[in-house]
Amino acid sequence: MTSLIPYGKQTITKNDILTVNKALKKNLLTTGPGVRLFENEFSKYVKCKYSLTSNSGTSAILLALKAINLKKNDIVIVPAINFIAAANLSKILGAKVYFSDVDKLTGQMKPSDLLKCLKLNKIRKIKVFFTMHNGGFNNYAREFLKIKRKLKCFIIEDACHALGANNTEKKNDLVGNCKYSDLTTFSFHPLKTITTGEGGMTTTNNLNFYNIMKQYRNHGFAETKNEKKSIRGHKLNYCGYNLRLTDFQCLLGLSQLKRINNFVLKRNKLADYYFKKLSHLSDYIILPNQNKFYSAWHLFIIIFKLENLRISRDKIIKILFKSGIKTQVHYFPNYRQKPFFQKNKKKFIGAEFYFKRCLSIPIFPELSTKNINFVITTIKMIVKKYKKIPK
Repeated sequence: MTSLIPYGKQTITKNDILTVNKALKKNLLTTGPGVRLFENEFSKYVKCKYSLTSNSGTSAILLALKAINLKKNDIVIVPAINFIAAANLSKILGAKVYFSDVDKLTGQMKPSDLLKCLKLNKIRKIKVFFTMHNGGFNNYAREFLKIKRKLKCFIIEDACHALGANNTEKKNDLVGNCKYSDLTTFSFHPLKTITTGEGGMTTTNNLNFYNIMKQYRNHGFAETKNEKKSIRGHKLNYCGYNLRLTDFQCLLGLSQLKRINNFVLKRNKLADYYFKKLSHLSDYIILPNQNKFYSAWHLFIIIFKLENLRISRDKIIKILFKSGIKTQVHYFPNYRQKPFFQKNKKKFIGAEFYFKRCLSIPIFPELSTKNINFVITTIKMIVKKYKKIPK
């Protein structure tokens, strides 16, 4: 191959570029009408009451944590397999962070994993737990909601992988509608379903949460009802942050949002193609869960059956890279990171199994037939060369 095939890539059209160019010629580059327009259309899409933009997916999580008033010594439970943002922010805010084990094949926390975490750590009361839709689909939405009600705590969905996915078998029960959680966070990083360059969104159906987040996003200032008759930002209610997303980024997001169904459809077709071409390798590769709900397929994560191969996952990564295929591991377990390091890996049997065998292979809307076939052929070649021969 002449160039590296990435595991993910943004799709930018001439119309996206034209939209941003037009936005740059307007008077307001930030806190203009484009921000509210994007938020309103996003709410209509996922069918929630309130959506709030921010300058990254991490900021979206920070705003969600401020909305629930996370304080020092509050207890937070995060899936062990997750991007580090949720754990980092919780710790920075002074909370006590505990990690839950995950399913060994999906990398997602199961309800039983959450309950086991509570029991193992002798936790009686928690403030919030995160669910994380690893790869692009939401598992156990109803079950987690039942646990939340029993524990009388909050749920924050880290749905950065799952914009465009469904919560349940119900049609158009979209992730982000907050029917099964208090708040949902999204990322608009270039590799996500839609992009604003960097950017994030937090959705909720709680007006109080929305108002709190809106102020924290803008330094902590209360929004004035009539800006013409008052000094903007006159009243400071909180010590907040500057987490605003620019107008031209929001208009890019709006342009992308108009094509979201096409993006998700293309990802689903690519996933179907992988299933078709790799399913016969079931002795050596476990394919992702073909969830009965509609997945956003942000990632296509395969699990290698290392017991049937004479090669490690990391060596497979190197061979693929030398062949021109970029892959990624999602994710390095949070409890292995220095600020959260835990020696006892027995608490995380599922996460350890998953981490040592998982691999995200290329999937994005503009992945060509030629390139996906090259990925498939290369994986088949590796399996054929390194499969264990039965004695």
